[in-house]
Amino acid sequence: MVLARLKVGFAIVLAAVFAASSVAAQEPKWRHGMAVVGEPELPEGFKQLPYVDLSAPKAGTLRLAEEGTFDNLNPVIDRGAPAAGLGVIFDTLMKRSEDEVFGTYGLLAEAVSYPDDMSSVTFRLRQEAKWPDGQPVTPDDVIFTMEKLKEHSAFYSGYYRHVTGVEKTGDREVTFRFDEKNNRELPAIVGDFPILPKHWWEGTDASGNKRDISKTTLQPVMGSGPYRIASVQPGSGIRYELRDDYWGKDLPINLGQYNFRTIGYTYFSDFEVEFEAFRAGTIDYRQENSSSRWATRYDFDAVKDGRVTKEALTNPFKATGIMQAMAPNMRRDMFKDARVRQALNYAFDFEDMNKNLAYGGLKRVDSFFWGTELASSGLPQGRELELLEGLKDKVPPEVFTTPYTNPVGGDPQRVRDNLRKAVGLFKEAGWELKGNRMVNTTTGQPMSFEILLNSPSLERSVNPFVASLKKIGVDARIRTVDASQYINRIRSFDYDMIWAVWGQTMNPGNEQTEYWGSASVNRQGSRNYAGIADPAVDALIQKIVFAPSREEQIAAIKAMDRVLLANHYVVPLFYSGEAKVAYWNTIRHPDRLPEYGIGFPDIWSSKSAAK
Repeated sequence: MVLARLKVGFAIVLAAVFAASSVAAQEPKWRHGMAVVGEPELPEGFKQLPYVDLSAPKAGTLRLAEEGTFDNLNPVIDRGAPAAGLGVIFDTLMKRSEDEVFGTYGLLAEAVSYPDDMSSVTFRLRQEAKWPDGQPVTPDDVIFTMEKLKEHSAFYSGYYRHVTGVEKTGDREVTFRFDEKNNRELPAIVGDFPILPKHWWEGTDASGNKRDISKTTLQPVMGSGPYRIASVQPGSGIRYELRDDYWGKDLPINLGQYNFRTIGYTYFSDFEVEFEAFRAGTIDYRQENSSSRWATRYDFDAVKDGRVTKEALTNPFKATGIMQAMAPNMRRDMFKDARVRQALNYAFDFEDMNKNLAYGGLKRVDSFFWGTELASSGLPQGRELELLEGLKDKVPPEVFTTPYTNPVGGDPQRVRDNLRKAVGLFKEAGWELKGNRMVNTTTGQPMSFEILLNSPSLERSVNPFVASLKKIGVDARIRTVDASQYINRIRSFDYDMIWAVWGQTMNPGNEQTEYWGSASVNRQGSRNYAGIADPAVDALIQKIVFAPSREEQIAAIKAMDRVLLANHYVVPLFYSGEAKVAYWNTIRHPDRLPEYGIGFPDIWSSKSAAK
């Protein structure tokens, strides 16, 4: 009997131990921030971001310029041309530090938790987070936003395709569930989207009309962020005003930021008129995208006497890989053959253009991760080689034998040789010169296509390419359209060739499918502009996303870079690797800029109002 009692007592104790262990196992570990690689650099309880100036005044007006027009203030849908600067009225669950490559910290969310296998992530919202009408930001708002983004935006639908569910799991807690495990990027990226007020979008406007989140609107929309929309001039201007009642103004992640009382954007249809507006002092800040204009047009009096400051800053590109290129649309039959695409590259004389149009201020892009440690070079070795050998039957053989290089021009002999090679590649692909036209040997159809642009400022860089193609019988034509038409045509892949830019972070992940994965090739609104559907690329994207270590991830990224380059999916263009900014002495930035950005306009302030 005593033995029986001992057994029962032991069983009770054992059950209690197991119950306690189970509760402990289920108890979430709450974090103030997270990093896709390693840990966030700032400790719990940090006081401010390292690069902000807490003495910056909350004053003044920032006057900015935009080229084109706009017709939409709805951040959810893919239709219409969105207004510039719209992000300042919205908060996200988490906010990134520009001093870190991977670190992100709580904004609307005071804490985040996820299991070891990263099959889900839970955010605990701040109790003080409020909309401008005083209502709290709730899990229902987060759920509503995610559902509407996936329903009405092709980009977000693809980007968050692994989010299979989002639910309220506490009074202030919301949980996202994923269809795959051990993808370290997923918990981080679901903290990035702008949160919208469900009650506002499901309500009615001042005229009693029910709002419709599936349609464009020019009615000022509500957000929980630091600014509100103060005025809208459809197509020509928009002005934002700092909210004195912004709920998050005293958060450490926000201190020293959002310093301008108003931020206004004026739209210009002509980039020369826009530049003259800056010279005249009616625009405060300008980021120059023309190396030639930077070299020759910034010699006016205000620059000479110090009223306008010129700075060439490398900060934003320390952790940003760039591929800027002419992207032929392989949904068009004429571009399906890799030899045709390679021939187009031989017709592009970068050296001559750089000398005559950019005063030598540009560098040729030769990687989809150009300018970073992720860019491939030389021949593959080590783990990178092993990954490619496992796909040997799916990748071009030159991946293993020939380092990728762009053709080099710049003098008459090299140009002739390059054009001769281009004609030879066209011939191998079933095209030949007949008279002064490049025609298909089977159909007799000429090689003729349109290069779609969204700004006249790009034409001077594309014209030499068009002229070079005409020398070998290729009829390429430039068509420049307004912003709204351009956006609609891009979203529906209604183009032959475009000028495209892809920016890469130091932690490539799910977005790679959006850029060049087979799953996105027919999804309207994706950024798979070239129409890439390549099983080797798909396999390497999976290796990137599920890499168990940073070393494995980098090997897979470089391997994918090689495959993309070897298939000549784009004609690489150029980049300067600098943010060329000029600004009037009415504004200033802190003495110390972030390591990986320039913090504009968040950490800048009005100089004239400074004490």
